[in-house]
Amino acid sequence: MIRIFLFLIALFASLPAQAQLPGAPLKVTANLEAETTMPAAGGKVTLAFIMRPEPKWHGYWKNGGDAGVGMNLEWQLPAGVTAGELRYPVPTTLIMSGLMNYVYEKPYTLLVDLTIGAEFKPGTKLPIKVNGLWLACDDRVCVPQEDNLMVDLTVGDGNVSAERRARFDSYRAALPVPIDQAAKYNIDGESIEIAVPFPENAKIERPYFFPQTERLFAYAAPQEARRIGDMLVLKTGADKFVLPDFKGGPVKGVLRIGEGEGLAITASKGRIPAGGEAVAVLGGDATKNSIEGGSFTRFLGILFFSVLGGLLLNLMPCVFPILGLKALSLAKMGGDEAATRRDALSYSAGVILSVLALGAVMLALRAGGEQVGWAFQLQEPRIVLALLLLVAAITANLAGLFEINVAVTQGSGGSRFGSFGTGVLAAIVATPCTGPFMAAALGAALLLPTAQALLLFAGLGFGLALPYLAITYIPALRNRMPKAGTWLNTFRKVMAIPMALTALALLWLLWRLSDQYGLMIGLGALILLGGALLFAGKMQLGGKSAKMAMAAALGVTIAGIILLPREPAAAQKLGSDILKAETYSDEKLAKYRAEGRKVFVYFTADWCVTCKINEAAALNREETATAFKEKNIAVLVGDWTRRDPKLARVLARYERSGVPLYLYFTPDAQPQILPQILTPSILADLK
Repeated sequence: MIRIFLFLIALFASLPAQAQLPGAPLKVTANLEAETTMPAAGGKVTLAFIMRPEPKWHGYWKNGGDAGVGMNLEWQLPAGVTAGELRYPVPTTLIMSGLMNYVYEKPYTLLVDLTIGAEFKPGTKLPIKVNGLWLACDDRVCVPQEDNLMVDLTVGDGNVSAERRARFDSYRAALPVPIDQAAKYNIDGESIEIAVPFPENAKIERPYFFPQTERLFAYAAPQEARRIGDMLVLKTGADKFVLPDFKGGPVKGVLRIGEGEGLAITASKGRIPAGGEAVAVLGGDATKNSIEGGSFTRFLGILFFSVLGGLLLNLMPCVFPILGLKALSLAKMGGDEAATRRDALSYSAGVILSVLALGAVMLALRAGGEQVGWAFQLQEPRIVLALLLLVAAITANLAGLFEINVAVTQGSGGSRFGSFGTGVLAAIVATPCTGPFMAAALGAALLLPTAQALLLFAGLGFGLALPYLAITYIPALRNRMPKAGTWLNTFRKVMAIPMALTALALLWLLWRLSDQYGLMIGLGALILLGGALLFAGKMQLGGKSAKMAMAAALGVTIAGIILLPREPAAAQKLGSDILKAETYSDEKLAKYRAEGRKVFVYFTADWCVTCKINEAAALNREETATAFKEKNIAVLVGDWTRRDPKLARVLARYERSGVPLYLYFTPDAQPQILPQILTPSILADLK
């Protein structure tokens, strides 16, 4: 159900998003009406969602195109009453920022049939309730809309008044009509042709094919049409990223044949006739112009920022220990060029595949109704405990308490699996950070088709692995690396310090997520794990097998994860006392804005290293507090340490899938999104 809200992210990467403040009037209103309030038992009744956009605003068809989404319904129906599929009228096209949208800019009506069980007795009351979620956009912003609608029915004779019958007949007239003959399609390279039976003498006005089969079509690609006898053939572009995975099933959509008129099409693969006379299509010139430098070029720009975001992620504190480990590994390999390149490729594969896996899981969870974002795994106490024990084991390994043949200690003879594992670890510990350029790329990933979204995650992983790849494949950089020597042992022990600090940070996060009980389990598991690893080290020094000790360490890890409560503890207070921050809510934000006050809003999490650096360096400072007090700026803070669907929806409004996010509201202007790296001067200079 929440899948729709996930795509209610400010659906255009070039357009700012705006929240619908509580109590604010809807930009596209919805009213629910029944064709009869006295449906017969065992029969059906049609309900109408009457949608009215304000001037310059629009709603969306079931497939919104490149950016929009249709209506999502959450029914509360009496037992014995079932709802059918929501039926949409024929939409129109709208090009915005090079993206094709399938929209309604005028009032429109959606229909759905309810089936009334035959077991109902006359006079039975049937309260019908539904929560509607939809999207309203103008040329500047997109606003998620929500309303609880209801209509009271009573089981009766099913009679419909003449006035209502005429009104509902007009609603049905706007729906596309199913054709009685089979349509055919064929894919040739990156083009799709669809042949639709259509009488030669029948009038047609600027046809256009609206694909209902999602993600196969390049929506912004121009369409061409030609008539060949009793056949209309339309040609358009396919999505080159999705096309290789298309299995050749039926293709569905709506063929526009005139203003507000359309045919519902289901096409199977078949032969398309050649030749014919060209027909002008809807928005032909506008569509053609929009694709020049259009969606594909725009996607390449987002992909570039994804790679750049991953590259800059290497500068974040949470990744520093891993880079130290790879520097250690590279120094041990010396001048063995082949070994260093194998190591780099294995490491990069671990990074890229892990980021891809995290991205795929995040997309799957969100599509299944979960409100999750980047670093979602760090909102789960058990995952944090597992990561804590893993980092603690690496710390002990670096400190020399025991030895194991993994990437963190390998030399030229190290295994590719060890390098791959280090890449996996780098991807996992990097997720608490969101660096510059990442926010827009990750926000776009939640909007794009799955194949393109995963390509963005792969770009992020490639950027994260890029420095090590560059060092190993560019001789001038590799030759500047220090040679192996006695300093390696010292460097290894030094690297244990930031890794230990990472473990302490994870222990603190575990306490924040699961309270004192989780902290006790974490400390107990750390002590037992440390003892097992220390015993393993002594066995290794004595030339004996340490398999039993290693098995005990693994058992401690598994036992700790099992004993830890799965559900996070109740949220603890998070925020700046010096700024007198209040817990964020839409209501508080609306209240302060109604009072004419300026509002600074920030979203943070205990596992977000970037957030904590900003709070220490810029937010929790006396000069910032003084400046905010002088300017009468209210401060609201949203804690996203634990999964919070409400905050996830707020982040989505601003094209963000994670934290940090810093917003500044003035009474009459659109919210200003501040940089992800803050300085005291940025905050002090807020007007």
